[in-house]
Amino acid sequence: MTRIAFTGARIFDGEAWWDQHALVVADGKIEGIIAADSPTDAERMPMGGGILAPGFIDLQVNGGGGALLNLDPTLDSIRTICATFARFGTTACLPTLITDTREKNAAVMAAGAEATRIGVPGFLGLHLEGPHLSIARKGAHDPALIRPMDEADLVALVNGRRNLPNLLTTVAAETVTPNQITRLREGGLVVSIGHSDAGYAVVRTAMEAGATMVTHLFNAQSQLGNRDPGVVGAALDLGGVHAGLIADGIHVHEASLGVALRAKRGPGRIFLVTDAMSITGTDWESFELTGQTVYRKDGALRLANGTLAGADLTMIDAVTYVHRIIGLPLEEALRMASLYPAEALGVDKERGRIAPGLRADLVHLSDELSVRGTLIGGETAYAA
Repeated sequence: MTRIAFTGARIFDGEAWWDQHALVVADGKIEGIIAADSPTDAERMPMGGGILAPGFIDLQVNGGGGALLNLDPTLDSIRTICATFARFGTTACLPTLITDTREKNAAVMAAGAEATRIGVPGFLGLHLEGPHLSIARKGAHDPALIRPMDEADLVALVNGRRNLPNLLTTVAAETVTPNQITRLREGGLVVSIGHSDAGYAVVRTAMEAGATMVTHLFNAQSQLGNRDPGVVGAALDLGGVHAGLIADGIHVHEASLGVALRAKRGPGRIFLVTDAMSITGTDWESFELTGQTVYRKDGALRLANGTLAGADLTMIDAVTYVHRIIGLPLEEALRMASLYPAEALGVDKERGRIAPGLRADLVHLSDELSVRGTLIGGETAYAA
């Protein structure tokens, strides 16, 4: 058995801080936290200061490091995406395919099954964002590819889930029936409402049928109104709903973000996602997305008509933003990037915290919140 005691860093376990302690990892799992001067036969690994925290979990990442699933739905793309974001503290992610053809959906699920079989570090499953969305709230999705869900689509999703550790799908509440949502949930999928123009009552019915999440809160969905709370209002009011949020200062105004955090009814939480594209982690100025050119300028990714098309964002950027700009305590910012997405996906019994028996998925941060290293299953995935 390989046992390592990581010393010299302040430890945040997801709830509390541990100073002058060491984190013991054995064969890829957390063994425990001990006093720094406790006798142990574990090999001591000095961290040289900083913060040791649960690794970040990103449930919506379209691409990175030059790879984009919609252009190349392959194992190589999945590998590149996972490796790219390990540099920014992400130890588990759902590579995401936005609205595309049935053939692309099948190809990416086959690639995901292979990534699962060989154990690609950081691969947590897939997120299929579309194609069963509302054209009225399409955002950068190609309207020619948006379509209602038929029986073949549903069966393909349920069958695909059998070969993946997790499968999240984003649908519009008004274009997928409650019965279809229930069947997806019974088939092991996590169903999220997004790119939807539905009213509050329709969203609530979708949640009662088995949906548990809202995709990129505020963006591409009906807004909180005085006579109908819309998707945004439903996400904040319905306690069982979790909601992803792109915290880059572009997708959501900082005041709106703050209001949402104060208003959200629990136990569901708002968690951070990147919605990153292939350009993240590169010096590119543009890229192609389902036949359209997306331009990088002033921290945003936009189509020629100004429509936002994903984000140029990493999880450590998002953590830093909600901590320094929104003013959240660092502990809460870190939970929004680790524990809360784990709870939303239902994997919090294995990751998202530092506790005995959980995976040793860890991020090592400097005191200034730059990423100094990441460990996935106790193995070094990135070292600055």
